[in-house]
Order: sequence, then structure tokens, then C-alpha cells
Amino acid sequence: MNGNDEVSLTKEGYDELVVELAEVKEKKLPAAIERVKRARDFGDLSENSEYHSARDDLSFLEGRIEELESLIVRAKIIKTGKSTKAVTLGSKVTVRANGQTHTYFIVGEYEADPTEKKISHESPLGRALIGKKVGEKVEFVAPVGKILYEIKKID
Repeated sequence: MNGNDEVSLTKEGYDELVVELAEVKEKKLPAAIERVKRARDFGDLSENSEYHSARDDLSFLEGRIEELESLIVRAKIIKTGKSTKAVTLGSKVTVRANGQTHTYFIVGEYEADPTEKKISHESPLGRALIGKKVGEKVEFVAPVGKILYEIKKID
């Protein structure tokens, strides 16, 4: 992916990025700048670990601001709540595998968070589910081996 490609995001994911950018710019960045100023007063900069740590943190935040601004500019908001005939980006999919039911949210890669059952449409499971309909079966190769998913519901 190059720096000019569109980034697919749900409205919620886009809003989270905007909130994070504001927080980093308005709170975290000024605090990091102040920390560097204070650490500079500790003396010899070549042996001042607090100064180097503060500079590293400041550099990280500046990089995060650049990344967030780039993502926000390139964002393409996914329309959710449309047709539920087939799995698409933005779908909530309920599947059954090995006697258990799981619900996943198909999101763009920057929103993916397996702990919240948000999987990227670019992930192996996401790719397997995209375009499928209720009742269809999908075989997915997971680290534990092949798993057969049956699509039960699409929202």
C-alpha cells in the first residue's frame, strides 16, 4: 500500500481516529514537549537518559500524528447497514464452526482488532467470508488447521 491509497474505515473507526488525533495533538504532544524541556535542565545531554527517553517519546508522538493525519485524509467511509444478502466490508457476520457460534465484524485493516471480533477484509478469514451468503460454507485454514464455517446471519 502506498501513501496515496484509500483506507477503508467504518464511520466508528474514522471517528476514533479523529478523536485520537485530537487527543495526541492537544494533550499528549504538549506534555511530551514539556517533558523534553524539563529533562534538558537535568544537565549533560550525552548522559541524560531522561532527555533521550523524552525525545524518543516525542518522536513517536510526532510520527503517530503524521500517520493519523494521513489515514484521515485517505479515509473512505464504508456504508454499513445496506444489503445483507452477502458479506461485505462493514458486515456483521454470524458463523457456526465446530459446534460454536461466533460473530465477526468485517472492517478495514486499520480497524482490525481480534479481541473485539473485528477482522480485516484482507485477513485470510475476512477474504474467505467476503461475498458469501447465508447458508454457504467456507473452509478456512487457521493456525490450528482447517475449519469449516457456515454463515448463519449477515447484518
